[in-house]
Amino acid sequence: MLRGAGAFQFVANSQWRRERLLILCYHGISLEDEHLWRPGLYMTAELLASRLETLRAMGCSVLPLGEALARLRSGDLPPRSVAITFDDGTYDFYKQAYPLLKKRGFPATVYQTTYYTDHEIPIFNLTCSYLLWKRRGEQLDSPKDLGLSGPMDLRSELGRHKVVRGLIERSERENLTGLQKNELARRLAEILEIDYSAIAAKRILQLMNAREVAEVAHDGIDVQLHSHRHRTPEEEVLFREEIRENRDRIRSLTGTEATHFCYPSGVYRHEFLEWLNKENVVSATTCDAGLVNRHTNPLLLPRFVDTSGRTQLEFEGWLCGVGSLLAVRRAAPQQYIVPED
Repeated sequence: MLRGAGAFQFVANSQWRRERLLILCYHGISLEDEHLWRPGLYMTAELLASRLETLRAMGCSVLPLGEALARLRSGDLPPRSVAITFDDGTYDFYKQAYPLLKKRGFPATVYQTTYYTDHEIPIFNLTCSYLLWKRRGEQLDSPKDLGLSGPMDLRSELGRHKVVRGLIERSERENLTGLQKNELARRLAEILEIDYSAIAAKRILQLMNAREVAEVAHDGIDVQLHSHRHRTPEEEVLFREEIRENRDRIRSLTGTEATHFCYPSGVYRHEFLEWLNKENVVSATTCDAGLVNRHTNPLLLPRFVDTSGRTQLEFEGWLCGVGSLLAVRRAAPQQYIVPED
């Protein structure tokens, strides 16, 4: 009704919208069926292409994140300003999203977690969840070598989550390395009668490797901080160590100094802001919904998390600004957790 009455166009062309920046947030772009497994995190390449075409059709000014924030502070934003960000730096970004962005000449920021850039293997907890989802609806006996306390009830999301939690707890209890956890995931796949090698070969649920990160950075993608192990410890020393390891690895891969940060899983605490300041981080994005204005704390920047569940009308509403005006529930907590030891 609002679009039909011209409200979308009115707000999009307003001075109010011109003084605000919309930061779009994406996670995974499916290589196969990941959007069916986790529609709140994944979308198809076709849907992403449609979103990018909408940006062009609505006359949005797509800016690099750093430039957009600088122009916001100076009061020099162009009409309908948008910055595009991708969390985690997964291989599907390289395979699916990167060519779509390049084709349209759109800049983007990738918040790159770096532990798995040196380990070309599937991310453990996500892979376990994905494997169990593929056998959803069943109840299976649990072999003793998995270290679980009972049968695997895969008939509900809660039941599958309990199995994943049990596997994570075992890996923490035994202090398994990334490679050891990979073998545990492979054993789970064997029990579930799923071809783990095929999933690994397709690079499903893997990060970009070192060569791919360097390639996209050389081609203009802005690679920024997301912690080394995709976690935010509540102890200052450990938190800052995550930032430093992440920054050092990004520097070695791209030759650039990363100063923008994204809170892994959207989780933040107010003490983190002081610690980020000490590490010379100039901006940090959340998964809270909203537009950014000149008065927004630069270390608590809101974004619009776009997913398979967002309608085209909702997407257009946020591009023009109406979505922000109508938003009631502004927080969008995420669960894309990729911690590593």
